Amino acid sequence: HYELREKPLEELKSQYKSLGFNGVLYIPALPDSGAKKMVVFYYSEGQLSLGTKSAIEKRIEKSVERYNIRQSGYDAELLSSLRPDVSLRQKELALNEEGILVEQDKKNSAGIATAIGYVSGFIIYIVLMIYGTMIMRSVMEEKTTRIVEVIISSVRPFQLMLGKIIGVSAVGLTQMFIWIVMTIALMSVAGLFIPVEAMAGAQQGPMQGAAPPPEISEALGMLDTIQSQNWGYILPLFLFYFVGGYFIYASLFAAVGSAMGDDIGESQPITFVAMAPIIISIVLISPVIENPDSPLATWASIFPLFSPVLMPARLAFEPPLWELALSMVLLAAAAFFFVWLSGRIYRVGILMYGKKVTLKELGKWMFYTD
Repeated sequence: HYELREKPLEELKSQYKSLGFNGVLYIPALPDSGAKKMVVFYYSEGQLSLGTKSAIEKRIEKSVERYNIRQSGYDAELLSSLRPDVSLRQKELALNEEGILVEQDKKNSAGIATAIGYVSGFIIYIVLMIYGTMIMRSVMEEKTTRIVEVIISSVRPFQLMLGKIIGVSAVGLTQMFIWIVMTIALMSVAGLFIPVEAMAGAQQGPMQGAAPPPEISEALGMLDTIQSQNWGYILPLFLFYFVGGYFIYASLFAAVGSAMGDDIGESQPITFVAMAPIIISIVLISPVIENPDSPLATWASIFPLFSPVLMPARLAFEPPLWELALSMVLLAAAAFFFVWLSGRIYRVGILMYGKKVTLKELGKWMFYTD
C-alpha cells in the first residue's frame, strides 16, 4: 500500500510514522529518456526485505518505461533502450543525541539479511529435530530395556527427564558456540587478508591502467555488509530462541518417547503431533522472510511453537521491540509449561507397557496423581 504525497521531503521524513506508513519513497526528477541509470531513495528506520526492494525497483522501472515510450512517440527502435536500470538506495532515519532527525546511508543489506534469516531458521530447525529425536530414542531405549526401572529407584521421573534434556542441551549449546566462534574467526581472517589484496589491486590500477578486480570489490562489499550487521543484537537473541525452542521440543519428544512401546508404528500419530509445529514453522519461513513486516510474519513469529524458527529469521530485519519482547515472554512461559506438561506424561508413560497409547490416553496421564 502506498500514497502519493506532494509535500516537502523533510516534512514527510518526520511525519511518515504518524501517518501510518513504514517509510518514504522519494523519486527524483526523471532522467533523460536515454539514461540507463536511475536512483530512487527509501527513507525508514527499518530494513526492507529483498522481495520488497526488488518489487519497488521493478514497478518504478515499468512506470518510467511507459513514460519514456509516450515521450518518444512510440518509436519501436528505441523501445529496448527506454527501460532504465532503477536502483533503490536506502536511507536510515534516526534521532541523534540532540533529538534531531538525521539520515545516513544504509548498507544494501537486504540480500544479506535474507541469507541470515534463512540460515538462522534452518540451523535451529535442523538442530531441534536432531537433538529432539536423540532424546526420544534415548527414552525409548531406556524404557524397552527396562533400565529406567532401576534409575527411577534413585531419582524422580521428572528429574530424570529434566536431567536428560539439560545434558543434551549442553551438547547443543557447545556445538552452537563452536559454530559461532568459527564464523567470527573466518570473518576476521577474511577482513585481514581481503583488504590487502584490494589495496594492491588499487595501487596497480593507476599504474597499469586497469581497475581493481571486480571479484575483490564484490567480496569487499559483501564482507563489509556482513560485518556491519548488528551481531551483538542478533547472536544473543538467536541463542535465546534456540534454548527456548529446544526446551519446548525436547520435552515434547521426551514425552512421546515415554509413550512409545515396542511397536513404533502405533505411536506415529503422537510423534506427528509433536513434530507438526516445527514443520509448519519451516514451511512458513519463506513468506515470513519475503515480507517480514506482514501480519503473518508478526503473529507467526510471536506464537511460541513457531517463534524458535521464525523470529531468528526476522532478527536481521530488526522487528519492532514490542513484537520481540512479547515473543520472548511467551516463549519462556511456553518452555516452562511444556516441560511441566511433558513431565506429567513422562512419569506415567515411562512405566506403562503393553498398552496402545492414544492422544486421549495422554490427556488422562496429565491428571494422574502420584
